[in-house]
Amino acid sequence: MASFRIGQGYDVHALADGLKMWLCGVRVESARGFVAHSDGDVAIHALCDALLGALALGDIGKLFPDSDPAYRGIDSKILLSRVMELVRGRGGSVVNADITIALQAPKLAPYILQMRETLASVMGVDAGAVSVKATTTERLGFVGRGEGCEVWAVVLVSV
Repeated sequence: MASFRIGQGYDVHALADGLKMWLCGVRVESARGFVAHSDGDVAIHALCDALLGALALGDIGKLFPDSDPAYRGIDSKILLSRVMELVRGRGGSVVNADITIALQAPKLAPYILQMRETLASVMGVDAGAVSVKATTTERLGFVGRGEGCEVWAVVLVSV
């Protein structure tokens, strides 16, 4: 009989001028991007933590430490792919994933479908199993001031 495990992930990255913005594996047009050791895809990082958490496998920093030069500038889709290998290696399969991105600007609505499809492709699931939502913080806090981005991810994994 299958059992189910829920995982939750959270990540945050600061924004800076002149950097690229990657979210859910998609390049978002913006004059500002994420400060990070990797490509800074804060959404994939939160998703990886949720997947790892569902199976009690630690967190993304444990598996891919920012002190390791091998991960400098790495495409976060590669990290997600490696996490999915671990999930499948433990007999797990993703039932669904739900991601919420808090970012004041730019507007993400034009990218949402591509984000869902990209994540689904990397995870090997149907795009209908992946939800991506975007919100602002009504100009409140560090997100509202345009200093950074927060992402929450929740997954349900069948094992």
